[in-house]
Amino acid sequence: MANKRQAGGASRTLKVTQVRSTIGFDRKQALVVAGLGLRRIRHTVELADTPEIRGMIRKVRHLVTVEE
Repeated sequence: MANKRQAGGASRTLKVTQVRSTIGFDRKQALVVAGLGLRRIRHTVELADTPEIRGMIRKVRHLVTVEE
């Protein structure tokens, strides 16, 4: 199966911002937030728009916001 690429070679990115603390949630969710590169509330990172990143965001969607 061929990889789909966006025209022009530019890859899409997502801006992910942590808006809630991981305290009180499952430890696995805290590890996912750390895996996304987020360190504290209101910290924003820019990540490639891949299925793997989308899956991580979906697991912690109650702790983060996403901008395209």
